[in-house]
Amino acid sequence: MSATPADGAPLLEVADLCTYYGRIQALHGVSLSVPSGSLVALVGANGAGKTTLLRTISGVNRASSGAIVFDGRDITRTRSDLRVRSGISQVPEGRQMFGPMSVEDNLRLGAYTRPAAQAQRSIERMYAMFPVLEARRMQPAGTLSGGQQQMLAIGRALMSQPRLLLLDEPSMGLAPQLVAEIFAAIVALAKEGVTILLVEQNAHAALSIADFGYVLETGKTVMSGSGRDLLADERVKQAYLGM
Repeated sequence: MSATPADGAPLLEVADLCTYYGRIQALHGVSLSVPSGSLVALVGANGAGKTTLLRTISGVNRASSGAIVFDGRDITRTRSDLRVRSGISQVPEGRQMFGPMSVEDNLRLGAYTRPAAQAQRSIERMYAMFPVLEARRMQPAGTLSGGQQQMLAIGRALMSQPRLLLLDEPSMGLAPQLVAEIFAAIVALAKEGVTILLVEQNAHAALSIADFGYVLETGKTVMSGSGRDLLADERVKQAYLGM
């Protein structure tokens, strides 16, 4: 199965992207498209290259060849901080909180590119989205539960008011009830018009909410289609859904 998203102009286009870790090639010519206002899921087994792809899009890893085009502009060689300023924000795998700092200070760090008055308004919006964070606003981030830390990581990424949100394994290590809460928040963001590229090992949960999906294997995109079509595909069922 091979397809490309049909609706909406692409906000992000990745073409023939290759990335290395030292001498080991992690991405082998990956291509994908994320239309503006869409929720696109990227699924695959551990080691498939999903996190590497997000890190290359955000500029943490360097692309060895291929192209990354954001809003019509080639950003393949653009510094990572300038990609944030252009509207790309990543929620990293494992949350990566500044543990000794308060919840509110972690949020403020996400708005380092914006004036203080705007940042304060965004903090209030994050508290409205995640009330549990407001109740713990002065608490060290490292003392939060896993689910609360994930909410904080998403809130911190949203503080820069991104046009594209890169989410890396948001359900990792969370109990089923908390996974449901996190995915409900992701759906709410998508309905607000935030464009989302979601990397997730829980393929069923990701494809259930995705407008479109890609399957990555050993650094290559091997399947693509609507979330609904991929959920119904027998190969996806056997390889990733345990069916």
